[in-house]
Formats: sequence, C-alpha cells, structure tokens
Amino acid sequence: MKNFLLLACVFIIFFTACSKEDKGCTPVKPEAEEAEILAFATANGIDSIKRTNGIYYSVIDSGYGARPSVNSMVTVTYTGKLLNGAIFEKVPTAVEWKLSGLIEGWQIGIPLIKKGGKIKLVIPSVYAYGCNGKKDINIPANAVLYYEVNLISVR
Repeated sequence: MKNFLLLACVFIIFFTACSKEDKGCTPVKPEAEEAEILAFATANGIDSIKRTNGIYYSVIDSGYGARPSVNSMVTVTYTGKLLNGAIFEKVPTAVEWKLSGLIEGWQIGIPLIKKGGKIKLVIPSVYAYGCNGKKDINIPANAVLYYEVNLISVR
C-alpha cells in the first residue's frame, strides 16, 4: 500500500509539473518600441539610421584600421542610459570583452565602426535584456537602451 501511495504521489507530481504552461515573459517586438525610440532620438538631437532589425545608430567617428567581428575582443569605454535619461552604467576606463559575450545589440552595432570609432546605439529591448531586464544594474524589463560607445581597440 505504501508503494502504491508513493507511486501515485510521484505520478501526480510528474503530471502536474508537465502540464503547467510556461509562465515566462514575452519579448516586445522592435516595431512596438519604434515610436519611443524616435521620440528619444528627436528629443536628444540624435540623427540616427535605422537597421532592418529595428536598431538605430549614429556613427560619430567611423574609426580606422580593424573592424571587429562577433568573435573579436573589443576594448571600449561607454555610457548606458534608459530612454528616460537615467544612467544605468558609465564605464570611463577601458574594459575588454569578447563581443560575442555581450548583448545582441552590441554584436550588431559595434561592427559598424572600426578601432578608434565612436557610435551611438538605440537598442530595442529584444536585442538588450528583453523582458527580464537586468536588476543588478537597474534595467527594467522591456527597456530600450541607449549607449554611447568608444571602440578603443580590436583584437
């Protein structure tokens, strides 16, 4: 009888666990954030170009020499802001990362410039931290992000 009850409990737990719907978040499509992005760009005097994926960018200085690929190590300084102007991260001292390990918006945007270049990026939430946000640096869910990036070096 104990074995039967144990087996029944295991079956019930397994069945209910498998039948639960995924309660995860749903990403916002870039076109749903476009009005917000355009308003931000206009209000801040950013003359930007739209890529087909919805990322907006403005090349301040195209740089020289090497252009990074997604597999490159990039050394950058940058400032990251929410569209309400709140700075969530400011890195004035050069840091190095593998580009493939960064948010998708950077993987798409940073290769638009070369070593020594500067770019402004307005990144839809789906190419940033999506519907989860990033609590440790105060980025809420579905936040469109604005970055000013200086590409110091590429290797």
